[in-house]
Amino acid sequence: MPHFFEFIYDSIMSIEVNPVGSIFKMCLSMLLGSLVGYERKRKGQAAGVRTFSLIAMGASMAMILSIYVPQEYLGLKNGDPGRIAAQVITGIGFLGAGAIIQMKGSIRGLTTAAGIWMVATIGMAVGVGLYLLSIVATALILFILVELERLEHHVSKGSESRIIRLRLAVILRDIDAYRKVLERNKITLQNFYVDYDYDAGETRLNLVVLLRESTDYIRLFGQLEKLQPTKAISLANQLSI
Repeated sequence: MPHFFEFIYDSIMSIEVNPVGSIFKMCLSMLLGSLVGYERKRKGQAAGVRTFSLIAMGASMAMILSIYVPQEYLGLKNGDPGRIAAQVITGIGFLGAGAIIQMKGSIRGLTTAAGIWMVATIGMAVGVGLYLLSIVATALILFILVELERLEHHVSKGSESRIIRLRLAVILRDIDAYRKVLERNKITLQNFYVDYDYDAGETRLNLVVLLRESTDYIRLFGQLEKLQPTKAISLANQLSI
């Protein structure tokens, strides 16, 4: 029996591709990917356990193949993992882009896209036998996604990032009056975006603000509406989860 476990250990730690080591790498990459995927699914993201597991396993498989083919056909003991690895990173970029959703200036999925990219690199690390690094990297990802999010919420407790959208029946040249209204209501203006429609004589003004949960939106909108002829005002979320 000791010889059996010694055989398993040697197969797993070997730099040469073998069935036992390859199966272990696939299982480990699936496990690590699923841990990150579970956290993302818990946050309501479309990319969940299955997606992250498949990404990690696919990246790991790519690394195994990139080592196996040169070993088997070219006699290179360490293989040539660099070529396929570069293509994996490029391909993952498309998946990450697909996870990002932009809706009227609000962006969702940046963190998920970054997680997809990171999980792919973890799968690649497992594929080349960096097991401890892969496990530590997964633990760090979970720490960032869970604990640092709690810290962010604690630091900005009671504050929310929102976008106030205004459609004005004039070509707006100065937003100082809007700044003053926001200051009076103790709202922080983080950024703003302006879109002019000269044919219609309209301005679309997006105010990216940090406001408190207790903000009286009806009172605020009433004050903003009086500054310029206003056709519409709305409030939108600005999310990057």
